[in-house]
Amino acid sequence: MTSAAVSVRLPTPYGVFDAHAFERPSGFVYVALVIGDVRDADGVLVRVHSECLTGDVLGSLRCDCGVQLRQSLRMIAAERQGVLIYATGHEGRGIGLVNKLRAYLQQDAGADTVDANHALGLPADLRRYDDAAAVIATLGVRSIRLLTNNPHKVRSLRAVGVVIDNVVPLATAPHHRNAGYLSTKATRMAHRQPAGPPLEVTPGVAVDVLGLLGSTRPPDDRPKVVLKYAQSLDGRISTATGDARWISGEPERRVSHALRASCDGVLVGVGTVRQDDPQLTVRMVPGASPTRVVLDSTLRLPPDARVLDDDATTIIVTTERSDPERRAELRRRGVAVEVVGTEHGRVALAEALGRLRSLGLEVLMVEGGAEVITGLLQAGLVDRLVVAVAPMVIGSGTSAVEALGITRIADAIRLSNRSIVPVGDDVLLAWDVAPNAPPPPM
Repeated sequence: MTSAAVSVRLPTPYGVFDAHAFERPSGFVYVALVIGDVRDADGVLVRVHSECLTGDVLGSLRCDCGVQLRQSLRMIAAERQGVLIYATGHEGRGIGLVNKLRAYLQQDAGADTVDANHALGLPADLRRYDDAAAVIATLGVRSIRLLTNNPHKVRSLRAVGVVIDNVVPLATAPHHRNAGYLSTKATRMAHRQPAGPPLEVTPGVAVDVLGLLGSTRPPDDRPKVVLKYAQSLDGRISTATGDARWISGEPERRVSHALRASCDGVLVGVGTVRQDDPQLTVRMVPGASPTRVVLDSTLRLPPDARVLDDDATTIIVTTERSDPERRAELRRRGVAVEVVGTEHGRVALAEALGRLRSLGLEVLMVEGGAEVITGLLQAGLVDRLVVAVAPMVIGSGTSAVEALGITRIADAIRLSNRSIVPVGDDVLLAWDVAPNAPPPPM
């Protein structure tokens, strides 16, 4: 059996691993990240992870590879015993990087991930697993629990002598950009719920919330806007003192994180940042954190606000009323700053959304505060409304929607295509927002 070419301690954000590099006769170098004593061990948690430059390194949202890689490292480190084998030569399920990018062009033209490969005269999956099996044997692992949703990987590893005690699923929260890819995995490649169970099932670690999101096709001039907030039964998003933690329960908050993971961006006003100091990242489910957007006309954002940390990309949308030096300081910190016009002394919402669309954001979730929510509704810039209703009564407090100037029921903002989903003790309600109707005749 070939020994490791080199072994070295490798500290990572997930834990300290022993990294072993193996030069295989196939010409590929395999890397095994090992934590704990795995020699002569049974039931070792193992992930055989196929190389994916676009997903693992560049964070592509077309696939779930990068999220699966990070989640596998977390799970293995949490057990204090396990192995992640990084399988080079598996790029694009074995067709190589250039062909994978060519297949992307076929997908952009309407083919799914299987038919895209076939259009290039290539099989759907060219991967071999004998190198991975040899690495497992060299490490002395007797049997494994395999982290995968892919039955083909299970069969292939067993065929080359790997003893698999059981299979541990590795679902990730879907993004609207990889939803079709995950669906194809499930329907045409028999992967086991790669996006997690449907929302109607009690949420687990990952859950498929795309049904709540509705259609993800954006307008031409701005992102699709989804308003999301949690409120008490009597319609309050916080008490009179501003306390809002936590109105909804943990299962509902997990759904909220999955919704963030499905979107390109999550937007709040600076008042929400100053009041609650949210991170606006995906932490409660395995998923990609969206771009964080803060509307701040005069840059009142605290310099130590958590939305400025390096856990995700942040865009501050401001106006000419803000201090140019403060803008420059934020940019030096790696925070993007976009300057737009004003409307009633605030950030011009339609222009801000247009700018975000030009930056590539197609689906945007808005989480507050009341001023931003009200302004978007007044301007007819909302496409979907998702509200979590918690079983509590607060009384005096803050409402999500302030005065809209509506004096007749006939002029109310209309909602359609209702969805109702119980989540823990809370109830999730979702509707499409009807386009603004023309004003009634005088």
